[in-house]
Amino acid sequence: MSDLKELIRQANETAVNKMKNAQPYWVDIKPANEVLGIDKYTLLHAGPPIAWEEMCGPMRGAVTAVLKYEGLAQTDEEALALAGSGKIKFEPCHHHAAVGPMTGVTSYSMPMICVLNKENGNYAYSTINEGTGKGIRFGSCGQDTVDQLVWLEKVLAPALKATVLAMGGINLKMIISQALAMGDELHMRNNAATNLFVKTVAETLSEVVESRASLTQIMHFLTWNNDQFFLNFAMAANKACADAAHGIEHSTMVTAMARNGVEIGIRVSGLGDRWFTAPAAEVAGAYFPGFTAEDANKDIGDSAIMETGGIGGMAIATAPAIVRFLGAGKYRDAVNYTTSMYEITLSEQDQYAMPDMDFRGSPIGIDILKVVETGIAPIINTAIACKRPGVGMIGAGISQAPLAMFEEALCAFGEKHGL
Repeated sequence: MSDLKELIRQANETAVNKMKNAQPYWVDIKPANEVLGIDKYTLLHAGPPIAWEEMCGPMRGAVTAVLKYEGLAQTDEEALALAGSGKIKFEPCHHHAAVGPMTGVTSYSMPMICVLNKENGNYAYSTINEGTGKGIRFGSCGQDTVDQLVWLEKVLAPALKATVLAMGGINLKMIISQALAMGDELHMRNNAATNLFVKTVAETLSEVVESRASLTQIMHFLTWNNDQFFLNFAMAANKACADAAHGIEHSTMVTAMARNGVEIGIRVSGLGDRWFTAPAAEVAGAYFPGFTAEDANKDIGDSAIMETGGIGGMAIATAPAIVRFLGAGKYRDAVNYTTSMYEITLSEQDQYAMPDMDFRGSPIGIDILKVVETGIAPIINTAIACKRPGVGMIGAGISQAPLAMFEEALCAFGEKHGL
């Protein structure tokens, strides 16, 4: 037993250091079919695996929109019939080194943010944030949603690609670190990060976009009420960091945590690609006028990769402006949330120093052993989607990852090592 404990300690030290030392750079924009290896009849989604028949309302709405966007259906009815016909293959984004916010639905033609971890050499991917309004991430499926996807592909993506190639890549970790010091937690608040991003790319963007009309559209999109634009970049960055730490024998560190609106699942570094799941949690939060918990879908999205990588809910203390928006109580409650997360993590990310915690590094490296031992569950900051397709975001809050999936993972770890 003592030998196994030492093997676990060494493995976890290796895993968390790989996550901490990763250097995620945004290096390109490429179509999903090129980087994810999918055809037009394969759709990716957030969370652990799920069949069409089991999908929640928002995810079904997103699938409907995307099938129209890809030209595989002309109407909602045609899209729903195709989705249920067995001709469409559904797979988790995580199985393709990708992550997607909320529904996470990703398809063949979509432009993908390409992030390279220069320390480890692995890539990770995410779609481009759709901006304000009704997006597929919340299950919208109207023509305006489809039109926005086309604009992202035909106008914004080529401009971003030309920009990042001209700049030779952008250090995302540097932006994240600065934003944390400016009041973002990088999950539900990306105000500072988005502003830093726009400031970083603005000059080059203005040089590579030849059409003034297109440039005006793009700058309006990036700067008008679109504070969450950077989230998808941060998600891909954290995915690149987490994947570098996956597959380390004897490690009990969580390398993926994701929700599909029905279930939540984790993957553990030393347990291969197996998902350990539990029913998705109800989100405790604040609702927009006219909506209540009765309207809410259960927790959904790959964006829990933020908490997996030591920010988001893990760093809520550094984002006091977001506390009331999330219905998370008082600022002292946020400090207590972050403080408790140190009890279930393996290390501190010194590169993510939090001013409101006396510049202590954020808690990083969720350990299934510590979660089960303490009974403390990771917290996840999140948006709340309406359970009815097409309605969109109706609030925001905090969810707690169910202990059951950590217990299941620990049992599997014990069985693997003859305990």
